[in-house]
Amino acid sequence: MQEQFISKIRSILNENQSVTEEIAAVLDISYDAAYRRVTGKTSISLEESVTLSKHFKISLNKLFEVGEQTSILTDVSPGIENIAQLEQYFKTSLQNILPLTNLKSASITYSAKDIPLFYTLSDSYLTKYKCYVWLKFLNEDGSMEKMSFKSFIDQAPQSLFDSAIRLGETYNYIDIIEFWNDNTINGTLQQIFYYYETGLLTREHALLICKDLKDIIDHVEKQSIQQTIINSKNNAKYHLYKSDLLTMSNTIMVKTKNQKVFFSPFTVLTYFKVEHQPTCNKLDRFFEKQMKNSKLLVNSGERDRAQFFNKMHLKVESVIERININQDLIYF
Repeated sequence: MQEQFISKIRSILNENQSVTEEIAAVLDISYDAAYRRVTGKTSISLEESVTLSKHFKISLNKLFEVGEQTSILTDVSPGIENIAQLEQYFKTSLQNILPLTNLKSASITYSAKDIPLFYTLSDSYLTKYKCYVWLKFLNEDGSMEKMSFKSFIDQAPQSLFDSAIRLGETYNYIDIIEFWNDNTINGTLQQIFYYYETGLLTREHALLICKDLKDIIDHVEKQSIQQTIINSKNNAKYHLYKSDLLTMSNTIMVKTKNQKVFFSPFTVLTYFKVEHQPTCNKLDRFFEKQMKNSKLLVNSGERDRAQFFNKMHLKVESVIERININQDLIYF
């Protein structure tokens, strides 16, 4: 395998470039140490392989056909612990998404265990609240532990929310397929009432966030009927499926004419990125099967569609009522 890897690097270099010198420079090791790796006298470590593959843009999955076995390589998104890193996450995500807006073949499929990210990135209290909740979970230095939502929005820079809004707007130009079920809204509702009960979220803010949530429900219902993304200048398509057989996972698949990639979450806002095409194809076929076993809401009839969205509105109203009378949150 090492010989194959070195041969691949050598094929990428120009004739006047030395593979030994290039490896020494990339790994920051001596010429002799690099030469021992080139000749196979010293094994290249996994960490060194990843460093070299990223530098020379070599897919280790493709090179070694890892997919023929039971292991694949993935990328992990950078960790987020503070406001600056969250803002950078929004900016980096924007740069990754922007090229897709110029591809007619690009589409996103979203298994929505929770309300999809892009609905929560707008000029709203819900956006600010989501940033607050994400940082409450991700912050490790304790600075967010007792911080109230009001203190957070008073201290957080406007640039954080502006970056979130710009990212959210970008999704208006990409075809989107979503799978929702009756529980998709539950997590956000539970978060609202939890922080209200702890005293970190005021009654006024809790009610404003609930209003934003109801606006999202209306927005999604309208999109599901007209089958296009609202505010899209290129008439991006939108299809919403109600999936009752499977639990959603917040897995996101991005497809273009020439490539597929999916993102599988493992912590808040942190994803494994999988580009291995055989694995991506399996997930794509799985989503196709899920479509066949789900209801496309535009075709399910006005009654079924109304019941689905009315149920979500009733859940929000239930939380609003309990906030107003300060009783315990019902269990969904």
